Amino acid sequence: MAAYVGVTDRDWYEFLFETGPLHPEVNFWFPSPKQGFKAVRVGEPFVFKTHYGRSPTSNRLVGVGLFSGFARATVSEAWSLFGIGNGVESVDILRHRIEHYRKQKIGPLEDPEIGCVLLHDVVFFAPDETLPAPDGFAPSIQRGKIWDLVGTDSVVEAVLRHQIAVDQAQILSFGPTTGAPVPTVPRIGQQAFKAMVAETYGHHCAITGEKVRPVLEAAHILPVAAGGMHRVDNGLLLRSDVHTLFDRGYIGVDTKYRLRVSPALKSQFGNGDWFYAREGMTLDVPTKRAQRPNRGFLEWHNDEVFLS
Repeated sequence: MAAYVGVTDRDWYEFLFETGPLHPEVNFWFPSPKQGFKAVRVGEPFVFKTHYGRSPTSNRLVGVGLFSGFARATVSEAWSLFGIGNGVESVDILRHRIEHYRKQKIGPLEDPEIGCVLLHDVVFFAPDETLPAPDGFAPSIQRGKIWDLVGTDSVVEAVLRHQIAVDQAQILSFGPTTGAPVPTVPRIGQQAFKAMVAETYGHHCAITGEKVRPVLEAAHILPVAAGGMHRVDNGLLLRSDVHTLFDRGYIGVDTKYRLRVSPALKSQFGNGDWFYAREGMTLDVPTKRAQRPNRGFLEWHNDEVFLS
């Protein structure tokens, strides 16, 4: 198993620590979406290391989160999804920070994309409990480095501390659990689910092709209330009105990713011509098979929700 040790600003860490040592979700953002991030897999640790400097918390390991995925988002989208989880207290400050790193002004009507490393179950260490940077982490490393979790160095200790803190928080919230562990698909956070579904579908509606991003929403195929999880293969990116029709069973998707339209749309409202004209069309689903809608979830929606 590996971890990624990412270099971060001290003020980003200090702001988030002051708002609470444990965060359900955090956005470790890059000023440009072009950088991307594929260093670790979903569920693997992301360790925060501060820059070199003279402060007591400079060049220290200051926290750990679990990787949910990487997505592109506009500044306003990142703020809407994560708020202060971006490490600042307002969207205006976020814009100013991006301007600082890009070394160029953002126009009043501009809403540029940034790169978002999405993390969940994030634990920050108190300033007097931070750990030294591991041996071999050169000052010339500006972004970060993959680190093997072997031996007894400070990265391993940071990851162990994180696991203890998360386990304790879960026991306080849900009580102790028993039984043998079972293999599961790595989970991601609710806000990361929204960002990852949008990224996976190329920021356009899978049915209408709509690309106006403020009206696009990540729809769960199997709702969380019915036992669904925040997984990309349990999501569809849909225009807001189409999302409503899907959730209420007026439209559906078969296991070959073709559009279904309920007769109830016409019988109840005398409308729906746009959808009936496209019944049977194949949705624009992700290229990667693992990211496409899970057929079991689609079958559940067709059996339990679709108005046949």
